[in-house]
Amino acid sequence: MTRLFVVAHASTRATEQARFPCDEPISDRGRRELGRLAVPVVDRWVCAPERRAVDTVHAFGVPAEIDSALRELDYGRWCGSAMGDVPEGELAMWLTEPAAAPHGGESVEDLIRRVGTWLAAQDDGYERVGVVTHPAVVRAATVCALDAPAASFRRVDVGPLDVVRLYGGPGRWTLRPNRFAR
Repeated sequence: MTRLFVVAHASTRATEQARFPCDEPISDRGRRELGRLAVPVVDRWVCAPERRAVDTVHAFGVPAEIDSALRELDYGRWCGSAMGDVPEGELAMWLTEPAAAPHGGESVEDLIRRVGTWLAAQDDGYERVGVVTHPAVVRAATVCALDAPAASFRRVDVGPLDVVRLYGGPGRWTLRPNRFAR
């Protein structure tokens, strides 16, 4: 049985300012948060390619393999924008229609498919795998594990350094609440 410890990266300026992220580093606040996280003991670590995910896993002091399937949701032309700067109709469409990508990037449905494909491949003989990625990817993994509809994506709340534990294997994941102290 595979155990995945899926960790959202530490805070960034974009998280703190409610902006759509680009490829920024973790913030000073994020570094402080890292000092309060009990890092899971695993057989191997993988992480998203963006700087904030790499910074987070480096702060754990462990080697990690970069996996582009764990990359951030592509926010297209909204990258770096505050939610209030996005045209209201486009934002409303994106928040209510999982297939919509008015920003020209990736839709929530696209993200869920990508993460579902990655989850389906997680049966490689490792028992415990640590994963550092983005809140949107953690949400998508949760939706996939529960075999929930894409519309439920917005009902999963994931913040910096939140951890979701998934047990099982392809097609049979079980969600387990987090017990790590921060």
